[in-house]
Amino acid sequence: MADAPVNPAEEAAAKSWEKLKRALDAGDSFVFEAGAGAGKTYSLLQTLDYLIEERARELMRRKQQIACITFTRIARDMILKRTDSNPVVYCETTHAFAWGLMRQFKRQVREAVLALDAWSERLAEVEAPSTLEVDYDLGHRVIEDGKLSLHHDDIFPVLIHLLDNPKFRAVLTSRFPIILVDEYQDTDAALIAALERYFFGVKGAPQFGFYGDHWQKIYGDGVGMIEHPALARIDKGANFRSVKPVVDGLNRIRPELPQIERDPDLPGMIRIFHTNGWAGKRQSRNHWQGDLPADKARAAFLRTRVALEEAGWDFAPEHTKILMLTQRALANELGYGSLPGIFRYNDAFARKADPHIAWFVDQLEPAVQAFEARRFGAMFEALGRRAPPVRGAADKKRWSQTMTRILEIRANGTVGDMMAHLLATGLPVLPDDVAKSERKLAALIAEGEERSRRLVEIEKLKAVPFTEITELARYHAGTSPFETKHGVKGDQFENVLGVFGRGWNDYNFDNYLRVARNPGAAANTAAFERARNLFYVVCSRPKERLALLFTQKLSDESLETLTDFFGANSLIDIGGQL
Repeated sequence: MADAPVNPAEEAAAKSWEKLKRALDAGDSFVFEAGAGAGKTYSLLQTLDYLIEERARELMRRKQQIACITFTRIARDMILKRTDSNPVVYCETTHAFAWGLMRQFKRQVREAVLALDAWSERLAEVEAPSTLEVDYDLGHRVIEDGKLSLHHDDIFPVLIHLLDNPKFRAVLTSRFPIILVDEYQDTDAALIAALERYFFGVKGAPQFGFYGDHWQKIYGDGVGMIEHPALARIDKGANFRSVKPVVDGLNRIRPELPQIERDPDLPGMIRIFHTNGWAGKRQSRNHWQGDLPADKARAAFLRTRVALEEAGWDFAPEHTKILMLTQRALANELGYGSLPGIFRYNDAFARKADPHIAWFVDQLEPAVQAFEARRFGAMFEALGRRAPPVRGAADKKRWSQTMTRILEIRANGTVGDMMAHLLATGLPVLPDDVAKSERKLAALIAEGEERSRRLVEIEKLKAVPFTEITELARYHAGTSPFETKHGVKGDQFENVLGVFGRGWNDYNFDNYLRVARNPGAAANTAAFERARNLFYVVCSRPKERLALLFTQKLSDESLETLTDFFGANSLIDIGGQL
């Protein structure tokens, strides 16, 4: 028998668990909506424990399993550990789960891949594409030795194609009568549409459980909210993370999912700093419009920090997380300040959309760090297919020499020095798209011809010290006191300072705040929801203290919204102090 609830949050959680158990026992599919701090993962594990206790023997007798689909490997590993890798639970990431089913249908998978536009150029150079073996290993598009290796982006279109096949659906249903999906809001929207088409409300379909929070959707192709008559809605109105002042603010931001804190007597603090009182000329260039000049934005950040330190904040990384929602400020603080001036869009480096940046950050930097630590297996694992096999002492010596030189360039050279070395040695092997861009750029420079914007960006990138790439990689790895949205969803910190400014093409927080209390007035629903979700994620991270700094000028309506959310006494104009 479960222990009796001992605080208000536990009482709210107990009510949601009773509703969830009823849905599980009835075989009803459901959406389990757990706001920030509610303990969504705890409820998912609670579900698995309950199903293992109640259904494991029956499922194992039928050679069936409970599918638990996660968005990240970290979540997968945690769930496997917490369930002691029970054989009745099949837990995998979305992509790995899909491939595990698809690989049994080799002919149908190949047919689907051959029809994908993303493969048309590569397949045009292959004599007999219908004979290729399809594989999914490292997530890069490669054709070699009669094998076609899928990209991560290929998995969902192929899976959706296979869901049209009744035999494939039968195999899925037979093996997995219960399918639990973690972080449902970030699941591919087209995939959810296919599940709705073939399974929701269909007799004999698997029981689906979707766990997440559509206000915490942070990936552009995610479905966000799931609504369907066949899906029961179960809300978890608890907040085990934050103190009452923060929870009260969250409830005013999101009144449709009210939460109850664990202890109403715990103290907290909220401060909202803005710069409307600054009388100087603000930026006017495209998506920087209305923001402070860079030097004044930094001055505002420093002034805010001083004010919070005077109020008792400890800015040691273990106590305070600074969430920079303006990439230029973040870049300057972390040591890669050249990058915002090189790329037209912040996504090129902030989300690694540029192939050069992605290669440096995701593969070369981890490989170099592993080499430096003499973890050679990890080095080759990081490089994947970009690491030719080591067949003898000569290969070992060649690898040692090239990696030693990479370490030297990494410390003292430029991106251009690094690319020259990689191209000259052929170790590690560059990705196809990076190598192709390098060849094209070299040819156009030699011929004196005009370059595309993308190639101009690569040319400018080569002048950047490689130490900036190292710092960018450190940021993406989460080893910095600064962060942005992708690194912190699900995390919690004692204190949080969120810095909101312009510089993002996808976000304008003044536009959001202006209509936050009347969403129907939003001119662009998608843009409104992007900004709303990010604002909510930031405001819901702290356990004790929350501070926000706005470097962009706010409208009167936005100031009224902030007053409504957090109270008039929380707002402080520091513009006159810059």
